[in-house]
Amino acid sequence: MSALYTTEALSTGDGRNGEVRSLDGVLDEVLAVPKEMGGPGGDRTNPEQLFAAGYAACFHNGLRLIAGQQKLKLGESTVRSAVSLLALDNGGFTLAVTLTAYLPGLEQSTADQLVKTTHEVCPYSNATRGNIEVTLKTTV
Repeated sequence: MSALYTTEALSTGDGRNGEVRSLDGVLDEVLAVPKEMGGPGGDRTNPEQLFAAGYAACFHNGLRLIAGQQKLKLGESTVRSAVSLLALDNGGFTLAVTLTAYLPGLEQSTADQLVKTTHEVCPYSNATRGNIEVTLKTTV
């Protein structure tokens, strides 16, 4: 298998209260632990927000690509990704994701099938399948 694209990021400082940046300099973010987790929160991002943004964008791109292949006309579609950090009984942590696709103009059954198909091909979905709970929701 050959890579279509590879990117690299570097974490410095204190992990969740540090900084992350892509090696090409395009992404450069200062991180803060959310207030809900005992941190300072504020106007800084965190790993869960970055993951949610990436998953939403990737899944949305997949939806639009597959809709085009199926000759479905999508209007102003959106994908919302809600990422939760969960504590495990063994002291570890895991994630859970809810993806909500808004696909106006499609029949509900068509929209549901499009989301299911996208979930089978999306790289984020494939990476998380069997590892974390991913819930799919579709509104039209």
